[in-house]
Amino acid sequence: MNTPVIGISAYSEVARWRAWEQRATLLPQNYVDRVAQAGGVPVLLPPVPGIEAAIAHLDGLIISGGPDVEPWRYGAEPDPTVVTRPDRDAAEFALFEAALAAGLPVLGICRGMQLINVALGGTLIQHLPDVFGHDEHSPVADGMGEHKVSVAASTGLADLAGAGLHAVPTHHHQGIDRLADGLVATAWAQDGLIEAFERPGHPFLIGVQWHPEAGQDGALFRALTQAARR
Repeated sequence: MNTPVIGISAYSEVARWRAWEQRATLLPQNYVDRVAQAGGVPVLLPPVPGIEAAIAHLDGLIISGGPDVEPWRYGAEPDPTVVTRPDRDAAEFALFEAALAAGLPVLGICRGMQLINVALGGTLIQHLPDVFGHDEHSPVADGMGEHKVSVAASTGLADLAGAGLHAVPTHHHQGIDRLADGLVATAWAQDGLIEAFERPGHPFLIGVQWHPEAGQDGALFRALTQAARR
C-alpha cells in the first residue's frame, strides 16, 4: 500500500533553542507524531508565498492551530484581544483553496477550522468570553484544558468518534459565528458553540475546534490518512 504524504501548515515565530534565538518554522511535535502513527508521512508547510504549489505533491492537508484569522477577511473590525499573523493567513488560505480545487482530504484543527469557515464565507466570534461569559473554551492560560462536546449521530464524525458526549482537549478564545454555506455542523459545546463541521460531497473535509493532536484518540488522523491513501 502507498504511504500518503500529509502536509501540515506550520508557524513562523521567533523561537529559542540552546544559544540561538531567531525566527523559525515550527509546529508542536504531537501533530507530526499523530500523522506518523496513523501511517502517513508528515511534511511541514511554512507560511511563505507560493506554498500552495506543494498541494500537487501531497495526498492530504492539515491546517493546524495557531493565532487568529484576520477579521477583515470576514468583514469585521478587530477586537482588542485579536492576535494575527498576515503571512500565515495568506499562505493557509491559498493552501486550502488549492486543496479544495484538487479534491484533497483536509482536516482543520482549531484555527484551521475557523480558517476553513471564513474561506467558504462564514464568520467568527472574536472573543468567546464576551458572548458566553465564561472561559471554559480556554480554561488553562498556558496549556490545554478540557470540556465536553456532543457529537451528532449519523455524521462522518460520529462514524469516527462515536455519537454523544466526549471530553476533548481545548484551548481557543474564538469560534464560529455564522457557519458557511455547504458546511454541516456535527458537534457542539454545552454552551451551544459549534465544535465540528463537515462538508457533504467532499472526499474528506472535517473541521474540529478542539485539539485532537493533544488527546489520546487518533481516529481523525487515521481517517484523514486513509482518505489520503484512497
